[in-house]
Amino acid sequence: MSTIAVIDYGMGNLHSVAKALEHVQPGVKVLVTSDPKQVANADRVLLPGVGAIRDCMAEIYKQGVDKEVAEAIRSGRPFLGICVGYQALMQRSEENGGVDCLGEFEGTVNYFGDHLKDDAGERLKVPHMGWNEVQQTGDHPLWQGIENGSRFYFVHSYYVKAAQRQQVAATCNYGVDFDVAQARDNVFAVQFHPEKSHSAGLQLLKNFINWDGKP
Repeated sequence: MSTIAVIDYGMGNLHSVAKALEHVQPGVKVLVTSDPKQVANADRVLLPGVGAIRDCMAEIYKQGVDKEVAEAIRSGRPFLGICVGYQALMQRSEENGGVDCLGEFEGTVNYFGDHLKDDAGERLKVPHMGWNEVQQTGDHPLWQGIENGSRFYFVHSYYVKAAQRQQVAATCNYGVDFDVAQARDNVFAVQFHPEKSHSAGLQLLKNFINWDGKP
């Protein structure tokens, strides 16, 4: 039986993610855990996150999650980051006056700004909240069965801009183009919430459960 560790550091929508994983793959063992041994022994690892990046990073370091994440990624096991769990993998965020992150991906997390406008010149609200189209940049096992341009659910005021363009797995636009997903080897990370994104999001989670960690 495949085991998925959803890392619990007090800053994620943990149980909705866990229930979504169990829904798409009955019989899968999902552990919402802060136990380093359980994370180390899991077949797959998921890093969620909601809230301010300063608080998230403080808890990540306080609880040693940075070491768990690094070990999981280096082990080659399939690894999925969601929302702030994605932003935490970047080098630095502008939020809270500037916060250093884990640096697993090169690039920054930037504020959308207060004067975004759509194509019609209408002001866009921040945070970016609701459904938006995601444009895939190429094939990846986690996109299997998901049409390009599918809509996913977002809630965020800060967006990722990747330094390594070849690692960008999808983009989105909300007054500015941003990198909604990145992939490298056994790591895949997304800004949207797949657990709240109906059929497309559930398909991505199912793909993650069945993924062997290879591009």
